[in-house]
Amino acid sequence: MGIWEGPDGIEVEAIMLNDLPFLRVTQRIGGQRVVLAYCMDVRDVGRLVDLGELVAA
Repeated sequence: MGIWEGPDGIEVEAIMLNDLPFLRVTQRIGGQRVVLAYCMDVRDVGRLVDLGELVAA
């Protein structure tokens, strides 16, 4: 599975959830990681973050 980091504490992680692939988008807020969304595909992630700013962790 892969992990990508973006500005402002954004993290996108490829995960399996109930035997289905998802991209989990989280953000570090006040020292805690908060789940913003579970996305089915990259287009959904692109609605939340600028994909061009993501780098492999």
